Amino acid sequence: MENLLIGIAVLLLVGIIGFLGFVVSLYNSLIQVKNNIAKAWSNIEVLLLQRHDELPKLIEVVKGYLTHEREVLVAITKMRLGYGQAQTIDEKSKIENKLNREMARLQVTVEQYPELKADKSFRQLQHRISALESSVADRREFFNDCVNIYNIQIERFPEVILARLLNYHRHDYLEIPRQLKQDFRVSI
Repeated sequence: MENLLIGIAVLLLVGIIGFLGFVVSLYNSLIQVKNNIAKAWSNIEVLLLQRHDELPKLIEVVKGYLTHEREVLVAITKMRLGYGQAQTIDEKSKIENKLNREMARLQVTVEQYPELKADKSFRQLQHRISALESSVADRREFFNDCVNIYNIQIERFPEVILARLLNYHRHDYLEIPRQLKQDFRVSI
């Protein structure tokens, strides 16, 4: 009888240790995917800050030409300031998604002004921002992959239980503005 009780106690102890090991493994996995999002965002943020530094220069050049399209320029300026005040990755990504839509709108507006497109300062700034946009696009893909993995992991069973206890929530993806998804029309 005594051996049976010792055997049950050992099995119970092994079961508890195994369960704790499983919970620690889940926790570590959730921490890893959460930190991957933060790392991916930090990589994007470096480029976004460079782009945000270039935007006032672009806006100043464009202002002289786009006298009646000031609403686009004002919206971009406000979002740029809002980005600087945002605290969380989710807040920043929402502002960045809006800013991307306004930048696409600005590009459409610029197409209506051939003399602006011919301006040397404008072309240089546009080239610089385009290069930054290309880099952001690459990092956006990595960020969205990290967000996807995180979102899947916090919704999978049994991770969902621990994720809810830790108050983890879904992250938003960085979006591509609808205007940029449309086919580019070449006229000859």
